[in-house]
Amino acid sequence: FERWAPLAKSYDPLKCGTIDGTITQVHDHAIVRAMNANYKPNKGVRGSARRTLFVGRLNYDTTSQVLKQVFSEYGEVENVALIRDVVTGYSRGYAFIEYRSSHSVKFAYHEANNIKIDGKNILVDYEHERRMKGWVPRRLGGGFGGKKEAGQLRFGCRDRPYKRPIRPIIKEKITKPD
Repeated sequence: FERWAPLAKSYDPLKCGTIDGTITQVHDHAIVRAMNANYKPNKGVRGSARRTLFVGRLNYDTTSQVLKQVFSEYGEVENVALIRDVVTGYSRGYAFIEYRSSHSVKFAYHEANNIKIDGKNILVDYEHERRMKGWVPRRLGGGFGGKKEAGQLRFGCRDRPYKRPIRPIIKEKITKPD
């Protein structure tokens, strides 16, 4: 039997594709893509993964300066990386905030989640790319979150934790699809 936890400790695309983490059969093509992905974290990312937060659901008009001002309330901000579309230069609606201390990261993680910035409630979570074993980003069929309407929700994260399964979890060997 496997121990149940509401948050994923490592990234398993199949497990993250179900609300209670117990599914053993693939039910969506994005999960197949994520299982077959050979993703390696971006080595060009600078800074400390342990001192970096992911901030999502940003207003597309929110600037780096606004983010630095807001997140400075939780500690000394070392860097703000507002992610932009490489072609248009427009904001993608998410950013990474790096602090000088891990204490500030924990403080902001607990206090800043769901605050309103520029009219939108934001999501604050730890950075997963360099911290979570097996991480596969959303563009490759993995990631967390998603929209119900698209039918590709991902669970095991702060925003959508696993629900406790009704039946015990029996660990099975799951193989990648062909």
